[in-house]
Amino acid sequence: MALHFELVTPEKLVRSAEVYQVVVPGTEGDFGVLEGHAPFMSTVRDGAIQVYASAGAAPETIPVEGGFAEVNEKGLTVLAEKAG
Repeated sequence: MALHFELVTPEKLVRSAEVYQVVVPGTEGDFGVLEGHAPFMSTVRDGAIQVYASAGAAPETIPVEGGFAEVNEKGLTVLAEKAG
C-alpha cells in the first residue's frame, strides 16, 4: 500500500500523491513517514522534504519554510508557509 501525501501552502496545493515514504524536517529532528504510521503532529523547520516514490528510489527534494505536519489515518499532510 502507499502513503497519501499532500504538501500545501497558503497559496496552493503543491503536491498530492501516493508515495512510498516522506522524510520531513521537524523542529525536533527529521522524521520519516511510511503508510500505516501512528497519528502524529509536528512543527516543521526550514529545510527540505524528501519524497520517495517507491522503495529504493532516489528522493525528490522539495524545499520548505516553516509550518506543520500531521499524520493521520488518511496519510501525511504538510502545511508549509512556503514550498518549492
